[in-house]
Amino acid sequence: MWRRGGRLIMRSLRAHPRQHGIAMIGAMAFVFASIGGAWVLGRVTDDVVVAAFENGTVDGGDVWTGMIAIVVISLLRGLSVIVRRWFLMQAELRTQRDWRRALVHHYLDVPLRFHRTRPAGELLAHADLDLTNATMVLKPLAFALSVVLLVIVALVSLLLIHPLLALLGAVIFPLLVAMSQIYTSRVEAPSARAQQRVGDVSSVAHESFEGALVVKTLGREKAEVERMREASARLRDERIHVGRMRAVFEPAIDALPNVGIVLLLLVGASLVSQGEATPGDLVLAATLFGLLSTPLRVFGFFLEEMPRSVVSLDRVDRVMEAEVEDRGGSRTLPAGALALRVRDLGVIHDDHAVLRNVDFDVQAGETVALVGPTGSGKSTLVETVAGLLDRTSGDVCLGGISVDDISAEEWSAAVALAFQESFLFADSVRENVSLGVVADDDARHALVTAQAAKFVDEMEEGFDSVVGERGTTLSGGQRQRVALARAIARRPRLLLLDDATSAVDATIESQILDGLRNDLDVTLIVVAHRISTIMLADRVVYLDDGEVVAVGRHEDLLERPDYNALVTAYEQADDA
Repeated sequence: MWRRGGRLIMRSLRAHPRQHGIAMIGAMAFVFASIGGAWVLGRVTDDVVVAAFENGTVDGGDVWTGMIAIVVISLLRGLSVIVRRWFLMQAELRTQRDWRRALVHHYLDVPLRFHRTRPAGELLAHADLDLTNATMVLKPLAFALSVVLLVIVALVSLLLIHPLLALLGAVIFPLLVAMSQIYTSRVEAPSARAQQRVGDVSSVAHESFEGALVVKTLGREKAEVERMREASARLRDERIHVGRMRAVFEPAIDALPNVGIVLLLLVGASLVSQGEATPGDLVLAATLFGLLSTPLRVFGFFLEEMPRSVVSLDRVDRVMEAEVEDRGGSRTLPAGALALRVRDLGVIHDDHAVLRNVDFDVQAGETVALVGPTGSGKSTLVETVAGLLDRTSGDVCLGGISVDDISAEEWSAAVALAFQESFLFADSVRENVSLGVVADDDARHALVTAQAAKFVDEMEEGFDSVVGERGTTLSGGQRQRVALARAIARRPRLLLLDDATSAVDATIESQILDGLRNDLDVTLIVVAHRISTIMLADRVVYLDDGEVVAVGRHEDLLERPDYNALVTAYEQADDA
């Protein structure tokens, strides 16, 4: 735990040494000002308070000297606290910013399979609560480290007063460290489970909100409440377990210095009565023990937070270890519509070969329909061609260049994919189509091409109408057309449509595909489940069980009994 906690702290120190350094200077200044204040109180007790009782008079110079010293030291203490807290807060928040930024960029860089195997609620918990907790140990860092110096100086000061008082301190302080070590070793596992339960609760909440339509229509409200209750109960139990440990630990931290002061007064009173110490020495010693109460509590907070911070950062680091996509190519693509060549393509998912030995060619500017029964690998194929899924074997060439050699920027500008399940942001139509990078004129033209301009203009705010979360204010067909407009707004040269027009009628679909071919210099690959869509394509790639079994014109493929049966079923479904 200490090694891992040290590595966490060093990562922040290396990233922000100036802020940590100035905070440490402030913490050290607080130590010396506090010790100096204790010595001043001791001297004032002997030279002013005791002298007043013994002599009946007080030297005015001693009073003024004591007052000025106390005021100056108090100001120094206050200034040191401001410096320590301000710069340590900067170090903590900047570290949190850097780690959160790195995590979010990593989320963007990892392949699609990463996101498909992890609940969105868990990823949100990593980016929010885990990173907040990971930096909590930095909050008391400078003060906690200065406690070590404070204890050393306090023990030396007690030794100068009397060895018995130093011995008392030498027993109390190591006892505190031993208790802290026991606590940190026991609380790590419960803290890790509690953090995992937070991710579970976030996942349940996210799924419930995301599936609100299903929950409402199927009457699943009580079941979802029960799921949340069970997840929350598990989180509550783990946090109560950790809380019980803290309930034992924190009072012990508070009690130890106070027990020390009581013992100090008993021993010190005896020493004063024997003439081995002065009342001022006793005040100094008691002040030193009192000074240690709050810093030791802060040190205890530091020790309490270390296991939770380490566990939280471990969870984030495991995510950061996920392999990112390597788009290290540098070649540019030729102008105009892009030809596609797929050779010996294989994709394995969960030890199952989804695609095997896939070979086909698409000419530049051609429209090709991908046809096949459910589960034949059509969506996997277009997602692999689009670079969203990793290839197990084979090669994909675009414009005569292997996709491994194409730069990421060039790839993003040339290839676009529109899905059947269209996702829209809770923003205006303008922002959903342009995404802040496409000019308004191009975005409007894309809406026209996608046959969406008419219904958008009829909306209350037109182009600036907010469509609601995931586009809930639009119908399924309208959402698909806005999402399609977003895909074509950047004028791609290879456009992949994964059944992206399934929610619009055949007439509008025909107009959309004609518009794409007329307005864009584009190669078009369409996953088709309609006979009307298939007939609009120049050629058909027929897949079955992860393999390409035939390529050709629709009319020619009808001679195959299996293909004929499939499209006949499509035609009957359209007629129904």
